[in-house]
Amino acid sequence: MIEEKDLLEQIEAAIAALKYPRRATGLYRPVAYTLAGGGKRLRPMLVLMACEAVGGKVEGAVNQALAVEMFHNFTLIHDDVMDRSARRRGRPTVYRRWGDVQAILSGDALLTMAYMRLCDCAQGHEQQLLALFNRTALEVYEGQQLDTEFEHRDGVTVDEYIEMIRLKTSVLLGAACAMGAIMGGADEATVDAMYRYGEALGLAFQLRDDWLDVYGDPAVFGKNIGNDIITRKKTWLLIRATELAGDRIESAYQIQGVTGRVVAGVKAVYDSLGLSQECAALISKYALDAMNALPANLLDGYRERFVSLAIKLNDRSK
Repeated sequence: MIEEKDLLEQIEAAIAALKYPRRATGLYRPVAYTLAGGGKRLRPMLVLMACEAVGGKVEGAVNQALAVEMFHNFTLIHDDVMDRSARRRGRPTVYRRWGDVQAILSGDALLTMAYMRLCDCAQGHEQQLLALFNRTALEVYEGQQLDTEFEHRDGVTVDEYIEMIRLKTSVLLGAACAMGAIMGGADEATVDAMYRYGEALGLAFQLRDDWLDVYGDPAVFGKNIGNDIITRKKTWLLIRATELAGDRIESAYQIQGVTGRVVAGVKAVYDSLGLSQECAALISKYALDAMNALPANLLDGYRERFVSLAIKLNDRSK
């Protein structure tokens, strides 16, 4: 079994080894800048882990791991334009450094590069990979559309929110696991089970992000706490609180003065409703769903690796 740190080193080495065309270099500078920005590399790690877990060689799935990471970063470049986000991973976002037009164009280039990597495989899985990748891409776009619509809509329900984050976040983790299993030569039932693992893991991952934005330690989390509250982003916590105590939430947002008082006021409503504990329980439920989805025919020791990952993401502090 290859250690996770060694899998990560393979991913970073593959990214560092990417060659870009010498023409139109301005198109590729933002691509290289984005891919060099680091991050958890969770999605490409899942591709390689799943491939190895079903008996495949990780070297044969590196291109697909890169494809998933490229696609993920393409969505981030465009998301930052839409959200007008100034910083990403501690650095200026692409649109802030190069402008909207360049961000859109370089994001498009990164998407195309993802497809090129996806189809570069010796095992003859191109059609299966393309079908999964295309379906996943459309679902991610649907999730982004719903997220955008929710900003201007009252009455968003918890169920609608869960479906939105499933589309926007979870399906790509599911696809990463399924692609790894495909590249490892797994049967259809195993591929489907690995997809369900990643999908449930993604729900736990996003809900943990929601929770950390309110209850995390800013020194560990790496950014200011309460930004979702300040921007009134429709997270699980805010939607649930609005369902249970809408008047009190509105009153909290009417507090005059520094934004810290608004954050404290909204958080106090969350606390009074026990939403920290309720959200944590839901995160644990999805983490358990992920563990239960794992197929029985993984190689010895690999089930424990995926269980350990689910537990670690469930308890993460950043």
